[in-house]
Amino acid sequence: MDTVRIVTAEQEIADLRPTGPHVVILGAGASYAACPNGDANGRRLPLMKDFIELLRLGPILDKTDLVYRCRNFEDVYSELFARPEYNHVREELERAVCEYFRTLRLPSTPNLYDHLVLSLREKDVIATFNWDPFLVQAFRRNSKRCRRRLPRLLFLHGNVMVGYCETDKVMVLNGNHCGQCGNLVDPSRLLFPIAEKNYEKDAFVAEQWQELAADMRAAFMVTLFGYGAPATDAAAIDLLKGAWGDPANRTLEEIEIINILPEEELVGTWKPFIYSHHYHVRDDFYSSWLANHPRRTGEAYINLNLEAMLIYSNPIPRKASFDELWGWFDELLEVELEEPQDTA
Repeated sequence: MDTVRIVTAEQEIADLRPTGPHVVILGAGASYAACPNGDANGRRLPLMKDFIELLRLGPILDKTDLVYRCRNFEDVYSELFARPEYNHVREELERAVCEYFRTLRLPSTPNLYDHLVLSLREKDVIATFNWDPFLVQAFRRNSKRCRRRLPRLLFLHGNVMVGYCETDKVMVLNGNHCGQCGNLVDPSRLLFPIAEKNYEKDAFVAEQWQELAADMRAAFMVTLFGYGAPATDAAAIDLLKGAWGDPANRTLEEIEIINILPEEELVGTWKPFIYSHHYHVRDDFYSSWLANHPRRTGEAYINLNLEAMLIYSNPIPRKASFDELWGWFDELLEVELEEPQDTA
């Protein structure tokens, strides 16, 4: 008779195994899930369909002859970009967008973004399409306590908190100086016209995509959180497909989708990345591999799917204060610090 092996949460904590990076790709839905009622000051996160209204961009666009009401913001911006006579209006619009997103703040208590950055190790990566500062804010306030053993961050469409030194190819917090040449870094670019989403034309964004491509090729699991792959991101999806390759060659890897859209629709969207049944769809972050096996998603996946073990979850304590949360993660971190090299 076969024996069923069971892995407890404690064993999972102590059992580090070699896997590739866990790649997490964030879309606007992740920020909505983190702040469904707005940021710390009640400021809402816009969708492209209500972007112009919510950011009160009408008075700026009224300086043009563009019809903009009830239209997708990216469509309007692309049309504006194609009209050189309105360059001054476009620049004013860009400043207004940057300023709105720059003022957003996470709540002072632990948030989904805090749980997300803590759930991954430094071998892992979070790549975001979002302009808002939430990911950077969460990273900064958790980094020192976690001895900087947090995932790498990539910004696929730029970010209001991130600048870039073109001379030294260094990413720095916006408003700071490059640590190598001492020059004030340039803000990363946020807005690209739909017809010209050629990321190779922007040095910073091109570098971010190159890093993501390498991580995608090495990944054992990809989590797509709140990203719906809109038609306007066709170039981005092509880049992701090229890095992931043929699903027939990814027979051991897993795709996880966190989104509130119907499963059938999501699977249809991401089918070019999925091998057979190697996917899960969740409608909530706290049902994900990340939240239930934080910092050990690779170990949990191997134990369950390759070693045929029954495993228990080790869920993040959602209601914990920062001190309680950091104390809970200390046990995981201590095991990692004992390793001569973090090969997992």
